[in-house]
Amino acid sequence: MVPQTPPPDDHNFDWTAAEADVKNVVDLDKARTTRRTESGDTHFEVTLDETPERGGMPVEAPPSGAAGRVPIVPVGWSTWPNIKHSIRQTLAVFGYRCGFHALRSPKYAILAAFWALVGAFRLAGRQIKWWWVTEQYSLRQATADANDPAMWLKLHREVKATRTWRFIVLTTEALVIAVGGPILYATAPWWALALILVGVVAFLAHYGRPDDRPIITPATVAGRFRRVNPDIILRAYYAAGLGHPDKPHQQISFGSTMARDPSGTGSQVSIDLPYGKTFDEAVKARGAIASGLDVAISQVFITRDFSSHRRHTLWVADRDPLSQGAGRTPLLRCKPTDIWQPAPFGLDERGNKVEILLMWISIMIAAQPRQGKTFAARLLGLYAALDPYVKITVFDGGGKPDWRKFALVADRCAFGLAMTRDGDPAEIVLEALREIKADVQDRYERLSKLPVDVCPEGKLTREIARDPKYKMPVRIVLLDEFQEYFDLGDTSKEIASLLVYLVKVAPAAGVIFVDATQRPSGVGGGQVASQFISFRDNHQVRFSLRTGSWQVSDLVLGSGAYSEGHDSSTLLPSYKGVGILRGASDATPTVRTYLADADDAEKILIEARKLREAAGTLTGMAAGEDVARAARDVLADVRSVIERGETGAQWEEIATRLAGRLPEAYADTTAEAISAQVRAFGVRSVDIKRAGKALKGAKTDDIDAAITRRKAA
Repeated sequence: MVPQTPPPDDHNFDWTAAEADVKNVVDLDKARTTRRTESGDTHFEVTLDETPERGGMPVEAPPSGAAGRVPIVPVGWSTWPNIKHSIRQTLAVFGYRCGFHALRSPKYAILAAFWALVGAFRLAGRQIKWWWVTEQYSLRQATADANDPAMWLKLHREVKATRTWRFIVLTTEALVIAVGGPILYATAPWWALALILVGVVAFLAHYGRPDDRPIITPATVAGRFRRVNPDIILRAYYAAGLGHPDKPHQQISFGSTMARDPSGTGSQVSIDLPYGKTFDEAVKARGAIASGLDVAISQVFITRDFSSHRRHTLWVADRDPLSQGAGRTPLLRCKPTDIWQPAPFGLDERGNKVEILLMWISIMIAAQPRQGKTFAARLLGLYAALDPYVKITVFDGGGKPDWRKFALVADRCAFGLAMTRDGDPAEIVLEALREIKADVQDRYERLSKLPVDVCPEGKLTREIARDPKYKMPVRIVLLDEFQEYFDLGDTSKEIASLLVYLVKVAPAAGVIFVDATQRPSGVGGGQVASQFISFRDNHQVRFSLRTGSWQVSDLVLGSGAYSEGHDSSTLLPSYKGVGILRGASDATPTVRTYLADADDAEKILIEARKLREAAGTLTGMAAGEDVARAARDVLADVRSVIERGETGAQWEEIATRLAGRLPEAYADTTAEAISAQVRAFGVRSVDIKRAGKALKGAKTDDIDAAITRRKAA
């Protein structure tokens, strides 16, 4: 990165010194532009901007080292590996250009011959005009119009003499061609004739070709991009209403000189807003700034400067940085991972690696369909799968093929909502969530009893999680299309209650939640709808790919994201796997996620299974264990909690007793859930009096009758 000298405390900028720097860099920029144009590396159809006036800072400042000096030996030739790489790169470009032009050489030859013929006629016509001195015609006509015979005769004598001399020159030229041509053809070697022919044809073709009809097509064409200088930046910020050039204390100033960023893909400069203006206002005005710079909004990025709330770094990309993918995931190396270390997630807008530390968090991923939501969630699941000490639970409410291969490593998994050989997916989800809740509660109990030297702060440690004697491995729960589990009728009530509890409490016990949805706005109404909102809003980290509106974007990224300038609805439909990551760090980058398609995922999961088999950590469904629970008999359970002599019980009483006596099945049940399940067997909900207060419940006789009817059936 180009070192930048911090401004003095009063933020006054030395414009005298800066002016000298500007001149030096302008000269350098002109020299570079000339070299690129002469070498043919750059091809511009039109010029976007005029040359900046004096005082504009070019963007191509030379790169500097740590000492602020340009290296004596260029980086590309400083070491033997760099030299070899530079040579290979140069040869590759040269070879590509040779192949490109060789394939098109017949077309070039035909065009050159055609324009050479045109050039021959044009050259002949120009020589005839030169011989006849046509440029003097207007002078002789003027003397005739002025009735000046003396001057006309003088001009006439001069033109006759000039024509005679030029006729001798052209006659000599014709004799040389007519006599020398056959002699040269008869005596010169073939290669000399070929060179002369190529030279003559090239000269005539160049002479005959119009300026806008090139014969040779450039093999490499550099993209055009807008040059940015301080004058343009000031125009943009003033147009955005972030200051005023003529009002006192309202001028925009610069905290650094403008320079190319280390990646060479854009220009950056430190901006000092007027006193009273804030970083948040600059972020909100990003669209207006982009308009003032005359670039796309996807090329403008504003980064907080923690030294002052009015200062920030403006980075303007040469071209849209989000249109290029981040490439294949580094997980394809299939090396063991460590869940206690950050997971590779993608690249930000400036090409920097983005990683997410999954421990102690829950992350929600949301987007419109087919924007890469499932791929992003699966990427984190694959990282966890390569750590053989992580226990994985996978539930996909949509039943897509994307998650099916996780059955190779998952302790529990269920796909879709239709009945399968493993049972009812909704029931598998419910039982798994109950088991996870019981595990979380048990962990807190056991962690609190461990000695301080083993568990210093009463929290799970890497050593405890990887020691099988403690039975507290890190767990990750992957939920895709989780909105489907909030729309299952009565079953959703318990599932929703469990999910809300776990997303609030489980991460601190080493249970990670990665949840994806295409409907972050919620479901239905009533208690389940409120629990959906509570579940959605309790994720610490949010990743939003493209959404339909800024309101939906705010639901995903969290309240206030839009006011801070973060709006995923502005992402283009062509951006696949690109989203805004909020909450994972102090910054809120726009991330291009790594790609892991179905084949990549299968390769990684096969290797992950081998790692678990070697470590002896393959459990649950992946190990072939029967984890399907025994079907509970709701009627029999309810009947068992009604005491002898009672004619009935209120639903609240029944729910409380079931939770107390059969916690493994009814720990989170509610009066409404039990009422719905029992009434499904034809049991009436009637008023039951307790302590002079009548509330809805069930009569003992009605429950017995329902049990009798079921047996008879």
